[in-house]
Amino acid sequence: MLPDRGTQMTGPTVLAFGDREYTRAELDTAADGLAEVLARRGVESGQRVALMSSNRPEFVTAVLAVWRLGAAVVLLSPAWKRAEVAHALEITGARHALGDHPVLAELMDMISLDDPIPAAARTFTEPDPGADAVLVFSSGTTGMPKAVRHTHASFAVAVRHWRDALRLGPGDRIQVATPPSHILGILNIVTALECGARVRLHQRFDLERVLRTIESDKITIEMAVAPIALAMAQYPGLESFDLSSLRYIMWGATPVTASVAETVTRRTGATWLPAYGASELPVIACNPIESPRLDSVGKAVPGVQVRVVSLDDGKPVAPGADGEVQLRAESVMAGYLPDSATAGAFDDGWYRTGDVGNLDADGWLRLTDRSKEMIKVRGFQVAPAEIETVLHGHDAVADCAVFGVPDGANGEAIVAAVATSAPVTAEELMTTVQERLAGYKRLRRVLFVDEIPRLPSGKVLRRVLKEQYGRPADE
Repeated sequence: MLPDRGTQMTGPTVLAFGDREYTRAELDTAADGLAEVLARRGVESGQRVALMSSNRPEFVTAVLAVWRLGAAVVLLSPAWKRAEVAHALEITGARHALGDHPVLAELMDMISLDDPIPAAARTFTEPDPGADAVLVFSSGTTGMPKAVRHTHASFAVAVRHWRDALRLGPGDRIQVATPPSHILGILNIVTALECGARVRLHQRFDLERVLRTIESDKITIEMAVAPIALAMAQYPGLESFDLSSLRYIMWGATPVTASVAETVTRRTGATWLPAYGASELPVIACNPIESPRLDSVGKAVPGVQVRVVSLDDGKPVAPGADGEVQLRAESVMAGYLPDSATAGAFDDGWYRTGDVGNLDADGWLRLTDRSKEMIKVRGFQVAPAEIETVLHGHDAVADCAVFGVPDGANGEAIVAAVATSAPVTAEELMTTVQERLAGYKRLRRVLFVDEIPRLPSGKVLRRVLKEQYGRPADE
């Protein structure tokens, strides 16, 4: 547990949480002490340490402490249930654990973030740039989440790209109200620390608190995904908050909903900065700050190459033509775990995003469709096969297929088509999924069908299901 020094600290505040504030020196001292604890537990360079934590300052010092020892931090979502955590531990081979979550404590001998931190008895060397630094998770189309491996070198490049794209500096103030276990959360925190900017960390997301903090902390850059933007646009008292300190609001995870963005701008004066990234390559494109556009995710940041290739033959297409977006950069992931998933992610050195879009002659990138299989829910990627695995485990389910339908600013809602072998209710199947998987993976609708359309190879024809049953979630 980090000490609460209140007004006794010296130096600028770089991290705030409630009424607690910390300087970079205090975070480093705490990280050194926690690294000493980890070392005594046997953590060594090259090992992987699982971290499952709520939003709190100790999350930050835990990441820094693991890096002190040349180990890699495996970021587990605090929303995950036991099966998801067990899978993540198995594929990453994490041998040690840190956190405050009972699910992780049940599965491993976990060092609690609530324990006091002793003083460090050693100094620590810089880790090998080529060694793994952080593992985040990105659901694949074949089952449970895959681990995305970033080295110290690749993540450092991503941090530099984000700093330059946002023009983030010591005078900036940001806030993090969503779990930092996802790539954008950890990227925001580390980039701010490297720049000397100030981060306000919230225990949980609450729109009124976020808006009040913009006003009280003079936040200069706000981060938003579609549901947050929609909540802002619909908030009755939005005009009562002074948001004039904002340089812009960054919109990520999904293409901008122009009507929502324009409503917020009209009501507050705040402007938007659309950007595009992925767990596998954290910073891909960003709009120019001087002249952002809502119809594009921007231009590739310096150091990232973008090409668009035909969905039919994989050859580059003409400017403005749709195809799969592919990327090359020093910030690209080192690979997936399990390793078997890595080969299909690259095409002659180009990372295959699975996103469909187009690139015009001036370099503006537009995304026009989702990945072929993935379901995007509030910025999270959900693998249909993961939910199908849970449903197939129910005795009454003979066959099933999961797909997404439009759901406004939330992106998509998850629908399951189910062929049964015994009586079962939609509510029972929804509960089965809810008990096994994170909340954002819940089913919004269950459709009972005679059979699931498949190719002779066994591949589900999700396109057919979407054509037959793909009405928006609110219809």
